[in-house]
Amino acid sequence: MCHAQGVTSDPTQSGDMPDVTALTRVVARQRAELDRLQDRAATTAVLERAKGVVMAQLGCSPDAAHEELQRRAKTGQRTLLEECWISLGTLSAPPHGPECPAPADAPARITAPEPAHDEIDAAALGRLSRALVRVGTPHDLARCLLDRLAPDVGAGAVMIFARRPGGGLELTGHAGIDKTLADQWSRVPPVSGIAALDALVTGQPRWLEDIQEDGRRYQLIGDPPERWPSRAWLPVVTGASAEVVIGILRHREGAFAPPVREHLLAVAQLCAGPLRSFGTRPGPSAGGAADALQTVLDRLPVAAVLLAPLRSASGDVEDFRVDAATSVTSDAVGRSGRELVGLRFLECWPEVAHDPLWEGCLQALAGDRPYESEPFARQQMVSGVSELATCSARVVRLGDGLVLSWVRHDPSDRQEQRLADVQRLGNLGWVTWNLETGEGTWSSQVFSIFERDAAQGVVPLQGLPRMASPEDVPTLARAVGELVRHGRPCDVPFRVLTRAGVRHLRVVAEAVSDAQGTPVEVHGFVQDLTAQRSAELALVASERAMLTQHGVLEAERLVAARLQDALLPLPKQPVRLAGLRVDIAYLPAQSGLSVGGDWFSAIELPDGDALFVVGDVAGHGMGAVASMALLRFTAKGMVITGSSLTGALSRLNALLLHSRDPHGSATMVLARYSPRERRLEWAQAGHPPPLLVRAGEARYLDRPFGILLGATDTPRYEAAEVVLEPGDQVLLYTDGLVERPLESVDRGLERLAAAAAHRAGDAPAALDRLLGATLEPDGRDDVCVLDIQVPPDAER
Repeated sequence: MCHAQGVTSDPTQSGDMPDVTALTRVVARQRAELDRLQDRAATTAVLERAKGVVMAQLGCSPDAAHEELQRRAKTGQRTLLEECWISLGTLSAPPHGPECPAPADAPARITAPEPAHDEIDAAALGRLSRALVRVGTPHDLARCLLDRLAPDVGAGAVMIFARRPGGGLELTGHAGIDKTLADQWSRVPPVSGIAALDALVTGQPRWLEDIQEDGRRYQLIGDPPERWPSRAWLPVVTGASAEVVIGILRHREGAFAPPVREHLLAVAQLCAGPLRSFGTRPGPSAGGAADALQTVLDRLPVAAVLLAPLRSASGDVEDFRVDAATSVTSDAVGRSGRELVGLRFLECWPEVAHDPLWEGCLQALAGDRPYESEPFARQQMVSGVSELATCSARVVRLGDGLVLSWVRHDPSDRQEQRLADVQRLGNLGWVTWNLETGEGTWSSQVFSIFERDAAQGVVPLQGLPRMASPEDVPTLARAVGELVRHGRPCDVPFRVLTRAGVRHLRVVAEAVSDAQGTPVEVHGFVQDLTAQRSAELALVASERAMLTQHGVLEAERLVAARLQDALLPLPKQPVRLAGLRVDIAYLPAQSGLSVGGDWFSAIELPDGDALFVVGDVAGHGMGAVASMALLRFTAKGMVITGSSLTGALSRLNALLLHSRDPHGSATMVLARYSPRERRLEWAQAGHPPPLLVRAGEARYLDRPFGILLGATDTPRYEAAEVVLEPGDQVLLYTDGLVERPLESVDRGLERLAAAAAHRAGDAPAALDRLLGATLEPDGRDDVCVLDIQVPPDAER
């Protein structure tokens, strides 16, 4: 200790500031002295506990026990503190020494194999043994080991697993790994392929030094496992057998050198004492209540468990521990009865975490009201076979824990539940009447169907017709009479008036007769068919509306078709105009009831020229036919009276804009043929170009400018011309010949050109063969074609 005047000064007297450096040194010395005293106290506590172990084993005095520990340390070339930790870890007698003879019935000593002492870093073990006196939990031990082993053997992480009652592992301490990995490996089931579990079961260390080879044998810890290329799992004997395994995970690659192996084995032997001092795993709740209840549960024929809550640091319940279980209780993997004691609830029944039963357990624990679940499906092990059963659960609070019981529904219960489900889903209910006593029984669904209070009782069978609407009373009364007198089954629809309106019902019943054939009982069911009847009536109304609409459309189509035939007569033979041979084809669409607006004209003009027109009005039906007639006759009239082709198109555009349908549109191609020069002049309004076939080769004429009719009030149209030669063929057509769904129009134009082309010297392809090669069988649009041919012997 130091005097105050040696380290402080009074600033009011001298004006000097305190000597901070001197004060810091004093505090440091005091802290070091405190640490030394704490270490000495902890070391003394370890020594006294180790002496107690030796006294209990050998039945000697405290001084003799102290001498025995010193003798063992000297023999094993260890420090006294190391020997104390080893003695606390084994809790068994050493070989009998001369100083302290052991009783004859002293238990046999169980120890782990001791390493070769000349290979062990004695100084490192000494430092570790002194550090262990401050260890109070498995996590402290893991951090202590990582601090000491990181520089010595290159350790990157330490994990401590303890054996669970069910055979699996529980992570009780760790250092050097993150929380995610710790949560992932917090509980390990008793399965093969786990190196830590293998080391604990066999009692032999597992040295994993080749990550590729070891990865084929074991499931390696780490994400990725290459984070720790080598690792060692060391079983620790804390009693009669190894109950704890310590994992040393290294950042280094390669094998553990023999001195490193011996050093790690000595470290594991030193850790046995601390591990035993603070326990390796939580056991079942102590107390006679659990033992007494387990004795009772052993004799009960129902599935039930006693659960103790396991809380987190914040006080929330994160799981339950099974403290007692009946012999008929089994978990998801087939463990039953006392095998479940000490295991966690969610470990045994993991599916409960997402079921209402978990919330029911928390509610029952928080209050005094028990929880009863709805029936649910549960997988159970029966005679070693997993089967699905329907169960209900009940949870009742008992002290600080819970009693959870399951009730398995027998087949009769399930049958009753299924019957109730059928009645609810089918909106029906069963009925019975005793004809001798006049009493009857209805299911609850029947009272609901009739909107009748169950307190009013069952309506007698003879009174059932009076519940029907007046129109249905005679039919229902007659059927009931035949049923009662002659036992004739009935199936009768009838209507009743309820607060919700008219309901359509159906009664189906049969009689049970005695030995003489006299009906004595009637049973059957009543079904509410209102929803079905409403759907049927709606369907009938819809069908009638569809038929009416179909008739209207068919009539419209018939009128439009007759009008189209009258306005657009189709010649049965090729037409000869101005020395040309003209074949005409018109094919209406194959689907639908509407007619289209495709049209043509082929006439001879007063001056001997020929006029050819092909057009396509947008849309179908009567409107399209009317627009087609307007354009067809107006176009012919304009050209006959002297209008040019482009002038006719401009006037037709204005006419269409001011027609009954101002939004209508059309495409058109006009062609005028002069036989004297064999000159073909043509103009178009948004229409596909003519196809010229000459000497077997097909090409499309370059289109002059021309916009769709009805698109704008300021159109511009241009004309083009071509001189035809003998044998030439010109095709004017509508877009239905070249367009197909989901296909580019360019592909259709290529297909038409390929079909029209032929070898030089051969006659042009006939129009019917040309159409067969280009059209789809189920064409969706009208097609109109003018096949204009110049005879091979034509002269100017």
